Amino acid sequence: QDELGRYIYLDSIPVTFLLPADYNLFVEEFRKNPSSTWIMKPCGKARGIGIFLINKLSQIKKWSRDSRTSSFAPPSARDAYVISRYIDNPLLIGGKKFDLRMYVLVTSYRPLKCYMYRLGFCRFCTVKYTQSSNELDNMFVHLTNVSIQKHGEEYNPVHGGKWTISNLRLYLEGTRGKSVTDKLFDEINWLTVMSLKAVSGSMANDRHCFEVYGYDIIIDDKLKPWLIEVNASPSLSSTTANDRIMKYNLMNDTINVVAPGGEVPDVRWNKIPPRDAYGHYDLLYDEELAHQQNEGGVGGATSGGGAVGERDSRSRGLLGGVGGIRARDHSRNRATTWK
Repeated sequence: QDELGRYIYLDSIPVTFLLPADYNLFVEEFRKNPSSTWIMKPCGKARGIGIFLINKLSQIKKWSRDSRTSSFAPPSARDAYVISRYIDNPLLIGGKKFDLRMYVLVTSYRPLKCYMYRLGFCRFCTVKYTQSSNELDNMFVHLTNVSIQKHGEEYNPVHGGKWTISNLRLYLEGTRGKSVTDKLFDEINWLTVMSLKAVSGSMANDRHCFEVYGYDIIIDDKLKPWLIEVNASPSLSSTTANDRIMKYNLMNDTINVVAPGGEVPDVRWNKIPPRDAYGHYDLLYDEELAHQQNEGGVGGATSGGGAVGERDSRSRGLLGGVGGIRARDHSRNRATTWK
């Protein structure tokens, strides 16, 4: 907490409400900053379908009439919408907005054990970004979904409007500096672990199961990451040759982690795959290992030797850092984990 008692590190998700259930709460928040822009997403749909932006309360009322929910009665999940404050100052590359799709494998919630996939990618809009209210309905400016962008006139089917995460890192290190870039990716990994910890108590923890999530993250012009949404069963369809290769590797590496050696899964397994089975995955957090290290008085971090900055370690109570995303000391390949 800061000197005013505000939680400094709990602002990684935009202010969000569920409509129509939270309509009155949304109106109260909207009136605090009536010039703000908000984005509405239907709960029961995917691939950018039904998403639109608003900057006036009258637009909500029009949507309510058009969708026949003017009574604001409790809707079905199909009719409900999520409304979030729109990140209107995104980091731009070539004048265009983009977001990050990162894959996270969870093999256990209690204790939490998760892996980050190194071969994530950035999805770019095909039209240069503008905050003009005249372009509020132009989804080629605001939505990065490939299912939408591929219909634009400027869409390139060769690269599909995508960058690899490694290319983004190189770009940011060249334009903003390595220390700033490292801090950004440390924060992305931190908010990923915290998001999983936040729901671990309510998730069914079946030892026979695993899940790959698709994390959508937007970086603003101050290099602050925002967690936009977490997708269960993310799309594994491909739009380019490189996309197909990456997603094939994703599936292959996932199977090698959850069933190393191609053996039939067995609940009596130790559930610790050998390091050479990780493929392009990096162990992001191992709660069981963290507790063992705490009991032994050893600071934890993840595989790969990466470490959170000293300032962030003190302020967040983290004794270790994020591994695999960057290896700062290859000669000391310690098994480390987030705290």
